[in-house]
Amino acid sequence: MATKKSANRTAPGLSSSLRVPPGPVDLSSYDPRATTGFGGTKEQGREALAALAPEVSDWQERLFAEGRKGGSRSVLLVLQGMDTSGKGGVIRHGAGLMDPQGLRITSFKAPTAAEKRRGFLWRIRQALPEPGKIGIFDRSHYEDVLIARVRSLVAPPVWNRRYEQINEFEEELAASGVTVVKCFLHISPEMQKERLQARLDDPTKHWKYNPGDVDERQQWPAYTEAYEAALEKCNPDHAPWHVIPSDRKWYRNWAVTTLLLETLKDLNPEWPKADFDVVVEKARVEAS
Repeated sequence: MATKKSANRTAPGLSSSLRVPPGPVDLSSYDPRATTGFGGTKEQGREALAALAPEVSDWQERLFAEGRKGGSRSVLLVLQGMDTSGKGGVIRHGAGLMDPQGLRITSFKAPTAAEKRRGFLWRIRQALPEPGKIGIFDRSHYEDVLIARVRSLVAPPVWNRRYEQINEFEEELAASGVTVVKCFLHISPEMQKERLQARLDDPTKHWKYNPGDVDERQQWPAYTEAYEAALEKCNPDHAPWHVIPSDRKWYRNWAVTTLLLETLKDLNPEWPKADFDVVVEKARVEAS
């Protein structure tokens, strides 16, 4: 559970510690200020994130090389959370440790009229990572059982059917070689208020402020209920949810990056074997 701390500086099994267990979900039981799996300070947390860079980069390159040589596997990191929970921060600090050519980052906004006509999963399918790549979704197909539910953008029977459609979609992804890592960035309403105020106090952050965020904030209980339903109904073994305590930005960034690293290690992509005679090619290079 994400409410418990560990005295260890490292967490080889962080995924299992942060994973949402099967059954009903009560987000009030998760501490958004927890530092599950990490017993160090804020500064040590930042240092630990930076220290992950060589290993994350190496495993990402292995996956990329595998994809370039006929492999079919890829990774999809799904980031969901209330406004100011830090989806962009995770991408900036975590994905920033990796080679951009091996990434595909998609930020989903409100769907266009044309996209709506094609069904809610159509635009998601267009943004899936190619073999060998790591895809990152800033918001995702889950918006269609979150804001669509809270704001009554579709009728209840419609969004109720979407849970099963999402499960079928993610099962299809798993069968095709896409490993899905789903992270709910869990913040408190108090922290959201603090971050919104900080954006208003800093002229260089005004561009990040959206007056509509305050309107959405008024719906906090409804969003909590919607998230709890999504985490419960769409939590299979092949695409489980993880609750990431996100009141502490440094921990959030370290935790998500650590989950991604664990995922890459579990996949264990290997460097492709040479499809040419290495000895002959060495001689040719020497003689050239």
